[in-house]
Amino acid sequence: MTLDHLPIQELLEENKDHKCEGYGDDHICIRIAAIAELPTRFGDFQIVVFHNKHDDREHTALVRGDVTDAEDVPVRLHSECLTGDVLGSLRCDCRDQLEAALKSIGKLERGILLYMRQEGRGIGLVNKIRAYALQDYGLDTVEANLALGFRDDEREYSAAAHMLHSLKVKSIRLMTNNPRKIEDLIRLGVRVNGRIPHVMEPNEHNQFYLETKARKSGHLIDLRGRQRLSEQHDQGGKGMNVAQIETIQKMV
Repeated sequence: MTLDHLPIQELLEENKDHKCEGYGDDHICIRIAAIAELPTRFGDFQIVVFHNKHDDREHTALVRGDVTDAEDVPVRLHSECLTGDVLGSLRCDCRDQLEAALKSIGKLERGILLYMRQEGRGIGLVNKIRAYALQDYGLDTVEANLALGFRDDEREYSAAAHMLHSLKVKSIRLMTNNPRKIEDLIRLGVRVNGRIPHVMEPNEHNQFYLETKARKSGHLIDLRGRQRLSEQHDQGGKGMNVAQIETIQKMV
């Protein structure tokens, strides 16, 4: 299969002196800083690096094919997890989700994985490890974050919305179990036309963590021996339909 590629020079030129009103409450404005070919064990991608002047963070998009002006592009929005993605921690399902998304997108004509620098659901590495320590004493992941003075989830998706618009994506289908991501992206102006379930098998170390995400954070997973949600059997990636997405949109 011959893949189309992003119009590299055009995007770089457009972003060279990029300025805009920004996205979200903090008016986040980012620009494309670099693009290169990236062959991986999961397939051939282009890596697009974005620079956020607001907080000096660098976010990354792994792009499969030419997504400019494309509709219903499969997108995985993945937040950085050093312990899981890099070190192979079994306390979460982050590495499994990352690799499963790349394997899936690597087989498609087009798709995007956004890798966001939001360690520990936005609380940073130090506080994430502090939360782990509290979990060692019996707190669940939500209780640990609250005990440290944070919300359940401190992540924010203005940069992600800007990245998708910078890549000129017209609409997406989001690979997620988290309805909050859909709600936030819609609020930020991204057209989300569907949800692709992204459920990983639990292990003995992350079973309770995943149950807590479902019970307290609203994630669409059920891992406690009951019959799974019908969407979790959807290997074809149909997930939420447009009517369901529109219902969510009316709520935000």
